[in-house]
This record gives sequence, C-alpha cells and structure tokens, in this order.
Amino acid sequence: MIRAAVENGADLIELGIPFSDPTAEGPVIQGANLRALTGGVTTDQIFAFVKDLRREINVPMVFMTYANVVFSYGPERFLSRCKDVAIDGLILPDLPFEEKEEFLPFCRRYGVDLVSLIAPTSENRIARIAKEAEGFLYIVSSLGVTGVRNEIRTDLASIVATVRENTRVPCAIGFGISTPEQAGRMADLSDGVIVGSAIVRLLERYGKDAPKYIGEYVKKMKAAL
Repeated sequence: MIRAAVENGADLIELGIPFSDPTAEGPVIQGANLRALTGGVTTDQIFAFVKDLRREINVPMVFMTYANVVFSYGPERFLSRCKDVAIDGLILPDLPFEEKEEFLPFCRRYGVDLVSLIAPTSENRIARIAKEAEGFLYIVSSLGVTGVRNEIRTDLASIVATVRENTRVPCAIGFGISTPEQAGRMADLSDGVIVGSAIVRLLERYGKDAPKYIGEYVKKMKAAL
C-alpha cells in the first residue's frame, strides 16, 4: 500500500501506530486500530515494518499515534528507535501544545520533528503555535474527528494567513479530504493535503488487492494539486 502511494506521487507518508482509544479518529480509522490490535500488532512490529520500507522508500515518513503509546514505550527509547528507522516526524493529536515539553527534548535529541496541530478552535493560539512549529503544521480542517466529509466550511483561509504571518514552516490541511476537487481547493490555500480515512477505507474494502486501487486514487489526488 505504502509503496503504491509513493510510486503514484505521495510526497510524505503518515503511518499510524494503533492505540486502543484513538480519540481524534472517526469510525474508519478507529476500525483500523481495532483490527490491528486484535491482530496482535505491536509498536516493535511497526518499527520493524518501517525499517524494511526504508530499504526502498526515501520520502519523509511520520508517525501519528497517541501520547500514551510513547509514554508506555518510553519517550527516549521511542524517539531513539524513530531515528534508527529514519522516521522524520511525530504527530500526537492528544498532546496539548502547552504540554509538548514532555516529548520535545527527546525529539530534538534524536532529530525527529514534533508536528503541531492547529484546529478551528485554536483561535488566539494560532500565532504562537505557528512560531514554534517544526517540520510542518497540520491544520485540522473541521471540528470533530477524522473521516470523509462532503463539505468543509471552516474559514481555513484566515487560519492559513495567520500561519503565514508567523512561520515559514509549510502547512498542510487534513481531516475530511477525500476527493480530487477537495484536494485542489485545499492545495490552493496551503502547501499540502493530508488524506487518511479515504485510503484506509480502500485498504479495508480491497484487502490484498488494495495497492492497485490506492495507487490509482493517489495518482488522481496528486493530479488535482
């Protein structure tokens, strides 16, 4: 699946580490977490998987998981392993910006960017978050959890404008983006588009045959940017 995405134009891969209470996720990715945990997937297996991928995939890769996964593994051990397998960034959607110092020293020690999220509710915190951004900024398109949306109504233009005034770090918009038309509109505003649930849904639907369909989907999305 990941190889097919990269071959068809994905510029960065966000890889989830399963967690039992993925509070930022909608039903599609919640289901994927449940299937992975039920199947016995461990954090060590994910690290081994990335190490294998790195033999042929050179695009940036980031983990998206939850603070307790890192805490239970041990922050220094976790970030050290990230460096060993060439993970470029870490996204923790349940980590408040004000508490990032719990992980930031370890991220810096091992050269892993701690990616900050900006949500529609961030309001007067947007400038501060942007000023301290690393890697890229993940702009959450809508209130709620991940998942396909027919329409995105957030005033993203004003959020991006505030970001641009406070940092040169690129920003990408995620949550709810599933069609080439949506991707094109989001790309007009930002530096990138993040797609998760739509791809996980293809994987769930097609199983072992999914790489073909995911590759075709990524190619269409990339062409719209």
